Amino acid sequence: MAAVFTCCLGCCGDGGAGHAPLKEMPTVQLDTHHMGTDVVIVKSGRRICGTGACLANAPLHQNKSYFEFKIQSTGVWGIGVATQKVNLNQVPLGRDSHSLVLRHDGSIYHNNEEKNRLPANSLPQEGDIVGVTYDHVELNLYLNGKNMHCPASGIRGTVFPIVYVDDSAIIDCQFSDFYHTPPEGFEKILFEQQIF
Repeated sequence: MAAVFTCCLGCCGDGGAGHAPLKEMPTVQLDTHHMGTDVVIVKSGRRICGTGACLANAPLHQNKSYFEFKIQSTGVWGIGVATQKVNLNQVPLGRDSHSLVLRHDGSIYHNNEEKNRLPANSLPQEGDIVGVTYDHVELNLYLNGKNMHCPASGIRGTVFPIVYVDDSAIIDCQFSDFYHTPPEGFEKILFEQQIF
């Protein structure tokens, strides 16, 4: 009996042989290694200001992802998805095949083509929450929890959430603890090791 007790203490106790500490799962946030040269990231990787774009630190590997952006201060801004090949110093995005974004004027651009547009009376204002769903085919947008019914598609490859700002815009990113409940079947972004 003493041998069993000793084994348990040796294996499970502090610093016992064979003890491997659990790794904490990383937090999805804006990635300071993938941002424009004049971008400023604050609030623990959740707020962007300055001029340029920034990718999130997690690609959208899962089937149905959801994330949100809060317009803290208006100006020129855009939100959506992009590959790592996107030019993070060029705003507005959506000019090439590497980004699919909602722009501040309500247009959704990809490859320099307007793919869709928010309804005229639904342009996001200061304080509004824009939700984004992405299922590897379509990007859909939600304004303060309401589906805007303006899907857009066309981007290919591994994509990441992206946000850009200019002209005094300030945007906060929510990758968990959402303001609004994600649409059915959609969930927060998971790192690849969380999926398996």
